[in-house]
Amino acid sequence: MTRQLLLLRHGKAGELKQGSDFDRPISDPGKRDAQRMATWIWRNDLAPDYVISSPAARALETARKACKAMGMGPQGIAEVCAVYQASANDLLQVLADVPQAARRVLLVGHNPGLMNLLAYLDAADGDLPKGALAQLELPDDWSRLPPACGHCLTLIRPVDLPRRFPFPGPHDTELRDRPAYYYNQSGVIPWRLRNGEPEILVILSSNRKHWVVPKGIKEPGMSPRESAAEEAREEAGIEGIVGAEPLGSYVYRKWGAATTCEMYPMEVTRELPHEEWDENHRERTWVTPQQAAARLKQSALGPMVEAFAARLRAR
Repeated sequence: MTRQLLLLRHGKAGELKQGSDFDRPISDPGKRDAQRMATWIWRNDLAPDYVISSPAARALETARKACKAMGMGPQGIAEVCAVYQASANDLLQVLADVPQAARRVLLVGHNPGLMNLLAYLDAADGDLPKGALAQLELPDDWSRLPPACGHCLTLIRPVDLPRRFPFPGPHDTELRDRPAYYYNQSGVIPWRLRNGEPEILVILSSNRKHWVVPKGIKEPGMSPRESAAEEAREEAGIEGIVGAEPLGSYVYRKWGAATTCEMYPMEVTRELPHEEWDENHRERTWVTPQQAAARLKQSALGPMVEAFAARLRAR
């Protein structure tokens, strides 16, 4: 029996404004490369059942972006400190600790450790540039992997892949600017009753040009409701009870294509203090449903808000 190991080097790092090498962020091109590589993994039925990552910022974000593009939630990533600044021997010990039940493992890390591990396992001098992936077949027992015990099946670099992402469809030929999951979003219409009358919370967009309600990509590994609640906490600094059924949905264009957003009611039970609000550069304010309908950038939300307010009044 054999097992497979996927070695993924982190994407290109961005500029470090403060902190140490450990804190270097991944760049936007690095994020796209991670997503494109993960899309290739997914389309070739190579999704891992166990993911290990260096906890360094650029590697961990590479792992998170990759997991989402493969349709997996990032919650299951094993962050292993030994992968950062590791030697080949360090990485062999990391592999020895992987559960035997894991048949295909993704290891996200750094050079020279990954490159030296690849050379040790395959007895080859293949380079592993930023964002590249090596697929190896290894013996079943990883407790002691001898030199040249593996076989590199594939070595693929970001430059080998199309710049755009395949979008599932009748002929599977459409290409888009982002992975497919970006085009399925969910959000909330936050509400409360004040003196018996409904009020709606609206927030400024990230560029502070428009009034919006919290919404975002439906994160893989989360339900639409869970994802919408997370967006509400991050974007609006609020927590509450998200309704079981959506109020409706609307379609708008983003990232060069049609994006569908499903909206849920959310009864606000807590407004986070300014210091706990992730995106506190925005502004939030309570308004009447009629004011919300007039202010919101997406015109499709106006009738949805007013119809929901009528339901609240009729209760």
